[in-house]
Amino acid sequence: MPKMKSSRGAAKRFKATGGGSIKRAKAGKRHILSNKNRKRKRHLRQSALVNPAMEHSIRRLLPYL
Repeated sequence: MPKMKSSRGAAKRFKATGGGSIKRAKAGKRHILSNKNRKRKRHLRQSALVNPAMEHSIRRLLPYL
């Protein structure tokens, strides 16, 4: 049986944590940054965890995660 292919778009967006959760970047830090205050932009730099309801579908896109 051949190897399964990972979704390349998902592989670039998600990483696994040591505990097995899935890490993601926060949205909203690409453009129109002048309207956002300093604190909001600073918090957008930090990573977040994927919602448990979405974790199953992301694991299907990334079989070797």
